[in-house]
Order: sequence, then C-alpha cells, then structure tokens
Amino acid sequence: MEEDLISKKELLDETGISYGQLYRWKRKQLIPEEWFIRKSTFTGQETFFPRERILGRVQHILQKKDDLSLDELAGKLSEPLSQHQVILTVAQLRERNIVSNSSLERFGRPNSEGMQLTFEQILNLFTVDLLLSKGELNLEEADRLYLTLGVHTPGFAGKNWELFFVRKMGVSFYLMALSGAELAFDEGVRVVSRLSLTDLTEQLKIRLS
Repeated sequence: MEEDLISKKELLDETGISYGQLYRWKRKQLIPEEWFIRKSTFTGQETFFPRERILGRVQHILQKKDDLSLDELAGKLSEPLSQHQVILTVAQLRERNIVSNSSLERFGRPNSEGMQLTFEQILNLFTVDLLLSKGELNLEEADRLYLTLGVHTPGFAGKNWELFFVRKMGVSFYLMALSGAELAFDEGVRVVSRLSLTDLTEQLKIRLS
C-alpha cells in the first residue's frame, strides 16, 4: 500500500499558502527536500507530498511564523526528537494540550498528574488520542489499540513501523508491520486508518515544539 499523497495544487488550495511561500520554506529547510515527490500523471510531471506530514508541518509554520523567524523555526524543526530526552508528566501533557483530558483520564492512573512518561508512552497516548479525535474508533477499540501499542511497539524498537486499523463486517482489528511492507487484505476489508511511526513522530514533534 502506497503512502497517502496530496498534490501541490491541492496543498495550496487547502492551506491557502502561495507557491512562493512553499518554495521559500523549502529553501529555508522548513520542509524537507525528500517530501517533494515528482510523479508522472496524464498532464505530465506533478509534485506530491506525504499528506499528513505536509499538512501538519504547514499548519505548524503558519501558527508559529509570527512569533519566530523562519531561521529559528527551521532550527527547532531540525532538532532531533530523542526518545531519551523527551520525558513529560501527565500534568504537562494536559497543560500543553498534547493529549486530550478525556484520553488522559481514560488511560492514565488515578492521582497520576506527577507521573513521568517516556517518549514511547507519550507516543502511544498521542496515537490513540489522534484516532479518537478523528472519530475513527470507539472507546472499546481505543482500549484495544492502547493495549496493542503497549505490547508490540517494543518489538519494533529502532525500526519504522506502520499501523493499520481495519474493519470487515463490523469486526475491527489492528495490524502492525515494518514500513514499506507489501500487504494484501481479504476482499471486504476496509482500511479505516493507516498511520506510520514517521508521521506520528512528526505530528508529536510539532505539538512538543
């Protein structure tokens, strides 16, 4: 399965930014060169982008550009998100709106405001919260996803993975695989959501910056 892409025209229309802004941000290294993907179409060569990553990055730039210079923004976005450096308490996640109150209350522990969470734990909470906020899963499915991530992400340590949330005849399940793996699903299976570690880390990095 190929990554969900958005064309340059769609990106400009959806975000309201100009062609000049887009390429200025590229020159300033606010948008990585590898996100500009050239593909042949019936009209010729067109530029596409990884949808979730570029939309999140553009939204972040628009929100921050009045407070920081483009060079300062580029510096922050290029900083590595070390799994060992990111440790936040539940209270900090709440105050900074990184994870919603409802998810923190559902998946947290009583009187846990001061409890410190590692990057992996924050990412798991963030992933479940993201899908809940999009209305793509119910609470029972959210519980199973949180458990699935907690059990299986350690086995992918140091590797890029993708998460597939699928349904067939009303039955839902999750599948985790290495990024780039060729997957084929049974007829009638609907892929509700597909998330990659790369995209999730990018979105979380934006929230943390």
